Amino acid sequence: MTAAIDAKLAQLGLSVPEAAAPVAAYVPAVEAGGMLHLSGQLPFKDGELMTGRLGEDRDLAFGQEAARRCGLMIVAQIKKALGGDLSRVERIVKLGVFVNSAGSFTDQPKVANGASELMQALFGDAGRHARSAVGVPVLPLGAAVEIDAVVQVRAG
Repeated sequence: MTAAIDAKLAQLGLSVPEAAAPVAAYVPAVEAGGMLHLSGQLPFKDGELMTGRLGEDRDLAFGQEAARRCGLMIVAQIKKALGGDLSRVERIVKLGVFVNSAGSFTDQPKVANGASELMQALFGDAGRHARSAVGVPVLPLGAAVEIDAVVQVRAG
């Protein structure tokens, strides 16, 4: 499965970044009871954090790209937590999407689609997931989007 996902990423012109280190007192992933719980991941593009507030200084397309970049970081964290073995992924269970939004911005679900569509493209039916998409007034480091995840995994 790892090779298949790498091939799909290449078709999309994307690659999995280096898994980001935590910026505070937490761990990036915890595996418990067949579930991998991933801490919130921020969007990086070309090594730079994607910052800003949707509906204020950033538009929907920027938000969708930021969500997609969060999705890539989620894949990076899954890969790291599973020792590089993405074949252990049974299902992307849930994404929690937090969008740095102006009070009048109501397209959080469309922003979240940037990550949701990536998961489906990479994992097929196993990438179809439950989701929440929430607008918040600020995110850590001024990030435009932050996404956490729950992933069902096979025993290693």
